[in-house]
Amino acid sequence: MADPTSANAMPAMSVAASALKAQQARMRVIAENMANADSVASTPGGDPYRRQIPVFSPVILPDGTKGVKMSSVAQDQTAFKSQYEPGSPSADAKGYVKMPNVDPLIEALDMRDAQRAYQANLSVIETARSMQSSILDMLKQQQ
Repeated sequence: MADPTSANAMPAMSVAASALKAQQARMRVIAENMANADSVASTPGGDPYRRQIPVFSPVILPDGTKGVKMSSVAQDQTAFKSQYEPGSPSADAKGYVKMPNVDPLIEALDMRDAQRAYQANLSVIETARSMQSSILDMLKQQQ
């Protein structure tokens, strides 16, 4: 006889766990973007830090369910901003420094979204565990 506690809860838990890992990786990328929001090039006229974008893709998990993973990190091709700083060692011949294409407000909103998604997946795991526990309690009472 199949274990009734794992029949439905385990796939939900494995899908939620894959999403937790993906969101955790997403938060690392966002944190890197935030940390480099003011990182300019080390050479005059060079390119500064370029914003990174996490790319997610579906994945088949070991139990046969579909989950998600961060498959790669792409570079945001949005244009750099220029700031007039003629005394900067990163300034070009005209005195302009290329600034990263990172918007701290966008990164903060992305981080909040990632945290909410992470929390939602934690709730799925907690609910599945609670359901398993309730099923075990019912089975114990029947014996």
